[in-house]
Amino acid sequence: MVVNVAVLDDYQGFANTHFSSLDPSNFTVKYFTETLRPYNHPDTSQNVKDELVQRLEPFEVIATMRERTPFPRELIQRLPRLKLLLSCGHRNKAIDMEACQERGIPVTATEDKAGGPVDSTTEHIITMILAACRGIAQNDAAVKSGKWQTSFVTAVSGKTLGLVGLGRLGGAVARIMSVAFGMKIIAWSSNLTQDAADEQAKTQGLPIEGANGEKTFRAVSREELFSASDVISVHLVLSDRSRGLITENDLSRMKPSAFFVNTARGPLVVEKDLLSVLQAGRIRGAALDVFDLEPLPADSEWRNTDWGTNGKSQVLVTPHVAYVEEGLISEFYKQQVADLLRWSEGKALNKTMY
Repeated sequence: MVVNVAVLDDYQGFANTHFSSLDPSNFTVKYFTETLRPYNHPDTSQNVKDELVQRLEPFEVIATMRERTPFPRELIQRLPRLKLLLSCGHRNKAIDMEACQERGIPVTATEDKAGGPVDSTTEHIITMILAACRGIAQNDAAVKSGKWQTSFVTAVSGKTLGLVGLGRLGGAVARIMSVAFGMKIIAWSSNLTQDAADEQAKTQGLPIEGANGEKTFRAVSREELFSASDVISVHLVLSDRSRGLITENDLSRMKPSAFFVNTARGPLVVEKDLLSVLQAGRIRGAALDVFDLEPLPADSEWRNTDWGTNGKSQVLVTPHVAYVEEGLISEFYKQQVADLLRWSEGKALNKTMY
């Protein structure tokens, strides 16, 4: 039997490089480069839900790219032919694993075998912080439009970096910004203790305390983090508990000179609250790689070109590309094809989320 395979959300048209190696007498592969509105988004109409089902219903195997297309229970139940989900990374919160388990649909995982000493996401986070503070995008646009120096840039050296979440990524960012720029590191999350912050410092190869006796990574209250930081960077996993965690009450505590950076997940922040703060120019700027709805609709306020004018804060946006590094994406697809072949031959899968 020929297996029908759908490769979803291949924005760069790159998947064919790997999936084309499959024997066409055993597999037919169809590529979808555009993402439909998520099935479980509150603004998704029934017509769009049905369109997504019609797109996916013919396939026994679906290859997903991270969380670009969510698979909630209701969607999984409407795909009777689905037998295998090829996913990426070591977790995917957008897939209802319990629903897959009930149907006996394995969900594969991939490993990052292409990375160096600093992973792609960490590189992007550091870039976003520096680009926002140094005004890279607006200065580039000014020069190209015939202008010259139009504003001051902001130094980070010796300033305070506040991290919402001090896990693997938060710790890596803290280490780099502390060592490279001498930034003071403070952190908060609902479960963070000073002992945990000390342990993260050790994990990052840093002393628990500096020469002055001050903690290298200092756990602080939620209020202190938002009021004392010159740059705030978000590093939490999206869950029911963390959704909408950061609100206007937090953002209103920020210094007028401060920057807000989110490369984690858009729904961690109440989007209307962040928009309100930035439209009123109540902080210096923001750098965002993630949004409530992705891809951004054509009429999204984040796509406006007047940020930084008429009293608005500067806003730097990128299209959720922190992890979209060519070597990593290639490795993802390579492992997906290998898993597909193992599954078709009745062999055990290398690694699964379920």
